[in-house]
Amino acid sequence: MKEVFFLRCRECGRKYPNQPQSYCEECFSPLEVSYDYEALRQSVSREGVSRRTFNMWRYAELLPLPQGFTPSQPIGGTPLVKSRHWGRRFGAKNLYFKNDAVNYPTLSFKDRVVATALAAAQRFGFKTIGCSSTGNLANAVAAQGAQQGFATCVFIPADLEPAKVLNTAVYGGRIIRINGNYDHVNRLCTQIADKFRWGLVNVNLRPYYAEGSKTQGYEIAEQLGWELPDNVVVPMAGGSLIGKIAKAFCELAHLGWVEPKRVKFFGAQATGCSPIADGVKRELPRFVPQKPNTIARSLAIGNPADGPFALRLIRESGGWAEDISDPEIIDSIKQLAESEGIFAETAGGVTAGVAAKLIQQGRISPDETTVVCITGNGLKTTDAIAADFPASEAIEPRLEAFEALLQEQLKDTVSV
Repeated sequence: MKEVFFLRCRECGRKYPNQPQSYCEECFSPLEVSYDYEALRQSVSREGVSRRTFNMWRYAELLPLPQGFTPSQPIGGTPLVKSRHWGRRFGAKNLYFKNDAVNYPTLSFKDRVVATALAAAQRFGFKTIGCSSTGNLANAVAAQGAQQGFATCVFIPADLEPAKVLNTAVYGGRIIRINGNYDHVNRLCTQIADKFRWGLVNVNLRPYYAEGSKTQGYEIAEQLGWELPDNVVVPMAGGSLIGKIAKAFCELAHLGWVEPKRVKFFGAQATGCSPIADGVKRELPRFVPQKPNTIARSLAIGNPADGPFALRLIRESGGWAEDISDPEIIDSIKQLAESEGIFAETAGGVTAGVAAKLIQQGRISPDETTVVCITGNGLKTTDAIAADFPASEAIEPRLEAFEALLQEQLKDTVSV
């Protein structure tokens, strides 16, 4: 069967065959995967997809998977949770959280992108895989690499959260810590990919890797009853996720699976690293790179590779971008957990806090259907909020001791 996907330059449109390459040789712009949508209309239907198991592989024909590919893990299929309490605080009636904080196997949306990247790595015969990472990607590469029998070597900034480093080390992958920020790490990985026969998922395999993010968009539309939302609020690090969700919506409309609709895209960043949001708010033709300084390390990319495309998408969709400070991030993490039972990492605190800010600014209407993307689990960034939850004093194992505590400290918070 003829393949229905190939590589194409995002700027000049030059086509390339499927190979481990991420940039155009003519204009040096990034490559992305393009599809023969006419062929896809003949081979897959919405009804057929709906009968499959609910995980990312139900959309296999819309992903750059090699012929004969068999998935090894049931990744994706995460819940779309309608807000019961958090949205009410801001008057939002139709607000949802797409909760990839419970994704399998490593509790972040990066499990999706690594799944498609490793399918490409298998196709191209790589034995060693790796990545440049701010944490979640390293976790996913190490876990899926171990499961599929790859040797893994991941590169991270030296100041990553200890929990994320441990969540990589436990899978047996080699960790290379770099004295520098993510942009330094990524430049080194680009040089390594040029010299060694390694599959670095977000470097030479980046076009295939990025397509995994589309499955979040497919799931959102399907979980809304095959309808597109009015608004999506997305955290931005490298800027790829927001664009791939938009691509997913466009593909579904092109295939006739959803009614076409203008969806507004809103980008969320931390104030300490907000080059894309800064570009939007200052109406710059191109963002200005920044030196990261924020507790939201998973978003700490000062020179985002897909930043120009995210900037363009936000403007063309009629959306906006905002940022919040580190103290606001911590407050948002706690508010989301207390009101909805969702424990998000710092990036999720950014997204929830920005969503609240956008509603309060009037940029998002309370009556519109809005999806807020939570991309990682709070168990990975406990150091950011640990100081807010000191250990309580232990009491003696006697009823009298408990009753005294109840009277002194708990009478206003529990029923008796």
